[in-house]
Amino acid sequence: MRIHLGPGHDEHLAAAIVSGGGTLSELDEADALVWDGSAEEFPDLPDRVRWVQLTYAGIEPFFRAGVIDDRRLWANASGVYADNVAEYAVGALLVGLRQFHASVAAKRWTKDVLDPRVRTLHGSTVAIVGCGGIGRAMIPRLHALGASVVAVNRSGRPVDGAKVTLPADRTSEVWSMADHFVVAAPATAETDHLVDAAALAAMPGSAWLVNVARGNLVDTDALVKALGDGAIAGAVLDVTDPEPLPDGHPLWDLDNAVITPHIANTRSRLTQTFAPTLEENVRRFAAGEELIARVDPNAGY
Repeated sequence: MRIHLGPGHDEHLAAAIVSGGGTLSELDEADALVWDGSAEEFPDLPDRVRWVQLTYAGIEPFFRAGVIDDRRLWANASGVYADNVAEYAVGALLVGLRQFHASVAAKRWTKDVLDPRVRTLHGSTVAIVGCGGIGRAMIPRLHALGASVVAVNRSGRPVDGAKVTLPADRTSEVWSMADHFVVAAPATAETDHLVDAAALAAMPGSAWLVNVARGNLVDTDALVKALGDGAIAGAVLDVTDPEPLPDGHPLWDLDNAVITPHIANTRSRLTQTFAPTLEENVRRFAAGEELIARVDPNAGY
């Protein structure tokens, strides 16, 4: 089976293709494409390409670019980087609850000022909205810190380790069921502005919100108002809407907003982390078996 690796050569991905039973080839001779580039760079595909493997978990740019079709198989990296992002999300909760960001910014002793805002994760309930691979990787980490979990997923099928699991069509109920919230759902038409003014108003005033999904899942204007009014305690955002967040945006001026530049999944080991999944998918494709993280073009993820 001939596979083209693009847009450039990566040693970890190339080795995985060969170990899985594939042969590296030029695109016009390939049966499959492994793509580690952007949607903007995506090439025109010859008809002979029957499978495209993307190395990203979030593939919304490829849908927006119109390159994902139903003429061939597509797979992404959903779930592969779950541990990386779960580590970030739990750390983000600790940053907010322990007020690490305020202490880092401080230029003098601020104990009396910070004391009322410093809280512990132990004994709290964390709602994970979009409890897929990332959420499942978060649960043992949260349990180790003494927190319990409420999960929201598409089907409502119980998630191991969650004390309650709600289906997506009951998401509105979760905002009053937990102390803190992590957004990890896919970006679809149904999840746009999932966290809106009503959701923020229903959260406890001491709540911290963490977004590791996509910026548009949170209504930015509503969040700015909620943070400014003190309706919730704070937010840690690894993704924003718009993204990149422009200079001068109101979020930058809020001391209860912590913003990181989309780094929950570290690029430094991305292809090395993804290589075992790629190797297995090469083997499965050759054997005619179901691919890991197959994309549904109609569902949008």
